[in-house]
Amino acid sequence: MAQLNLAAISYSWLPICPLAIVAVSAMIVLLVGVHVRDDESESLGALTLVLLSFAFMFTLGLLGRSGIAFAGAISIDNFATFFELTILLSVALVVLMSIEYAPALGISAAEYYALLLFSTLGMMLMATAGDLIVIFVGFELMSIGVYVLAGFLRRNVKSSEAAIKYFILGAFSTGFLLYGIALIYGATGTIKLAAISAALAGPLATNPLLLSGLGLLLIGFAFKVAAVPFHMWTPDAYEGAPTPVTAFMAVGVKLGAFAAFLRIFMVHLNLASAHWSWVLWVIAALTMTLGNLSALVQTNIKRMLAYSAIAHAGYILVGMAAAGPQAGGAILYYLLGYAFTNLGAFAVVIALERRGTAGDRISDYRGLAARHPALAGVMTLFLLSLTGVPPLAGFLGKFYIFSAALNMGMIWLVIIAVLNSVVSAYYYIRVIVAMYMQEGGAEPSPLDSRPALIAALTVAAIATVLIGLYPNPYMAGALHAFTSAFGAVSPTAALLVR
Repeated sequence: MAQLNLAAISYSWLPICPLAIVAVSAMIVLLVGVHVRDDESESLGALTLVLLSFAFMFTLGLLGRSGIAFAGAISIDNFATFFELTILLSVALVVLMSIEYAPALGISAAEYYALLLFSTLGMMLMATAGDLIVIFVGFELMSIGVYVLAGFLRRNVKSSEAAIKYFILGAFSTGFLLYGIALIYGATGTIKLAAISAALAGPLATNPLLLSGLGLLLIGFAFKVAAVPFHMWTPDAYEGAPTPVTAFMAVGVKLGAFAAFLRIFMVHLNLASAHWSWVLWVIAALTMTLGNLSALVQTNIKRMLAYSAIAHAGYILVGMAAAGPQAGGAILYYLLGYAFTNLGAFAVVIALERRGTAGDRISDYRGLAARHPALAGVMTLFLLSLTGVPPLAGFLGKFYIFSAALNMGMIWLVIIAVLNSVVSAYYYIRVIVAMYMQEGGAEPSPLDSRPALIAALTVAAIATVLIGLYPNPYMAGALHAFTSAFGAVSPTAALLVR
């Protein structure tokens, strides 16, 4: 009996080992940072990458496992593993972008990398959560770290403004989320997602208290993914934050938020999709349209990419509105391609920044192709992928999501999405025109002295091309990851998957 109990305990602890590694890594970075001088802070970035690689390799070992741990508080499935791996890869690219950036701007590296890791821990916790309280803890852990990171340039007025706006509006979203959890608990008597899903098969499916709780949860997540009308914080926060932090917010925060958003609504609340699918239909249409129209008039590339991120959240919500396993797999594929594409675009923005000079206006990109053809080439690659030009990752991501929505009969929503994709081409191609057909612009720092940034650009560019050129293994993995969570909810859900 003792041996059996030990085996059960070891298996229970296994799924949180990647989380524990990231948490311990953050503390190691803080302790080592005490003994590292500011002019040697690159070593802390290298240490962070090594620690992230340990977490990544351990997470790979969880592929194929399924079940629950800690009385259902933690879910073990390929869905959680997919998001954990994608989050760790994204954070590693952000660290690569930051290695030369942090000392150039006088950023305290130990606190910076530790906050990145603690926020990463919150994102991973949201991806693995099996109950609403664990999701809330991950939500807060992620948010608090990002609030501080957004205002890390303390002497920069825009950075302080970004942090304050993000914090104040984030506090409201937290309140909505927590109140929603309270109402759901009041209606069902449980916070376990599996138990809530089972309750939906009975008369509780139309309980006003439960539906009100779901509405409040939706508001909380809509804020984090920057969906209209809860997007107001995004442009100012993206513009004012240090650019690697902006990349982290644009990709990492979305991954963590969508991981929990998908698990709650598309997996465990799928049987109640008739109550929330039409709401997401409306939000998706508004988010795509407002995001793209607002991006048309931007002159700052970080604000343009902020509104672009809003529009892309709208495309993902198209898949959520479809509310099916095919749409779930398409969303996971889309998020994977979006992560590398968007991080690559922000890496180019970092390349044009110099100490004392922002370099983030679209006019700064004029003539870049003549001075740095390789840099202009990869930026063109990322912008075309965001536009949805084949055969890049962005095109296949949109294709899979729109196809899933069409299969569910959402013809008008797909028409709106396609028209928005056409509109987005204008502001993406405007940057390409500036790089290749106009003169002037800013001179970036020599890339020869920035090997970490070159590595980030290279990885992002290769991934953007490979995910688009060879989509089958990535799409198959994404679909398998989603159905591993979807099929485990109940026999009814399993039949829907088949």
